[in-house]
Amino acid sequence: MRFVFKRSYDADINLFKHKPQAMWYLALLALVVALPWMLDEFFLGEATNVLIWAIAGMGLMLLVGHSGQASLGHAAFMAVGCYANVIMLERGVPFILSLPLSGVIAGFAGVIVALPVLRLHGIYLAIATLAVSVLTEDFIVIAEPWTGGVVGLVAPPIDVFGLEIDRYGTPTEFYFLCLIVTLVVLAGYRNLLRAPLGRAFVAMRDSEISAQAMGVNIRRTKATAFGLSCAATGLAGALLGHYAGAFNHETFNLVLSIQLLLMIVIGGLGSIHGAFFGAMVIGLLPQFIAISRDGISSAFGLGSVTIPGIESGVFALILISFILFEPLGIYGRWVKIRTYFELFPFYRKDMFKRQKSYLKTERMR
Repeated sequence: MRFVFKRSYDADINLFKHKPQAMWYLALLALVVALPWMLDEFFLGEATNVLIWAIAGMGLMLLVGHSGQASLGHAAFMAVGCYANVIMLERGVPFILSLPLSGVIAGFAGVIVALPVLRLHGIYLAIATLAVSVLTEDFIVIAEPWTGGVVGLVAPPIDVFGLEIDRYGTPTEFYFLCLIVTLVVLAGYRNLLRAPLGRAFVAMRDSEISAQAMGVNIRRTKATAFGLSCAATGLAGALLGHYAGAFNHETFNLVLSIQLLLMIVIGGLGSIHGAFFGAMVIGLLPQFIAISRDGISSAFGLGSVTIPGIESGVFALILISFILFEPLGIYGRWVKIRTYFELFPFYRKDMFKRQKSYLKTERMR
């Protein structure tokens, strides 16, 4: 059993609760760095895919999990980041500038979308962002001179100070590039939550009226949340374009937006860990289904069997299971297991009893 004694107010905003926790994260970082020497090229590509999903998940988690704003249109901002990055590369902008600029452009687009819909809440806000996602697909087709229309674009190789990086030609270098971007976004996200702006996000999520009473500018805070969230998602979109190699409007369809939302719900809303847990599920589950299907087919001599819609069905089953039995997601389950061993034999089930998610002041909307 470990008790953390807080001797100052700074303890609430420390990066780590205690030194053993910092050591565990350093060990995890060492494991992630060593992955290219532990996996073959195929599984290293899947690990890279998980990192890209994690970046997008952190972007959406900031908006939904920590700011309380529902979104079903983040695939649109991934498309903005992806197309902006490739278009700039084709016009001679170096990748070291095009990548952050693609995030800035996606964040600016998020602010533009947020301003007209700031007064919407819940399902109405989700419907508005859903409409943005649908319109973005049509806009990509219409803007054929820049986007290539239905044919799409091909992402050129990445050049960083003379080092050429390609997903298939140099998978290890591409993995480390995605890892560096992931760590930068993670560090920015973690420090944002420690800052006054991050606390304003959480206060707005819990109760807009109470946050406004404490001096939080709701309109500006919402616009900032949309901008930062879409900026991180745009970075993920830029990397996804290089990961896919070729892409068009169908790459960033409505299904991708739904998968992003499923990812943070399954991983655990309101925690950075949830973005990574959800990314592992969304990124690795399709390969697990394919490997299991091939194994069962070969074991029973069925040959190559393809069941249409099995992936979507499994995703739906997992989501329903979490909503019914573990609404806090994978990270919530891990917190319960960890707390059980830390407090044993004093652990009680009512410690995690589900409570109302709104305050009485919210009924005035």
